[in-house]
Amino acid sequence: MKSFQEFWPFYCREHSKPLTRRLHFAGSLLAPMAVAGAYAVTRSAHALWLYPLIGYGFAWVGHFGVEKNRPATFRHPIWSLAADYKMVGKMLTGSMDDEVRRAMEQTR
Repeated sequence: MKSFQEFWPFYCREHSKPLTRRLHFAGSLLAPMAVAGAYAVTRSAHALWLYPLIGYGFAWVGHFGVEKNRPATFRHPIWSLAADYKMVGKMLTGSMDDEVRRAMEQTR
């Protein structure tokens, strides 16, 4: 894959199950909130370790436990992070299920 546009359908297929997407959604929203809350209390940048722990923790439960696949983060970390938040936006607008359907149809 040479572009994010090429990566996106692959990402959608790797997140084909609604529970996986919900777990990503939770981790993507809880991680920055936890870091901000911990920083507000401690005034220390040490709270940054919470971001990958929470964000990847939720996501990896989805991949290893639900989808039974390997997270795209291992091969495409930057695009995966961008796609996580694109997915969150599409979930908030109710358009993510359609994205997944289109991506799944591309493989047929």
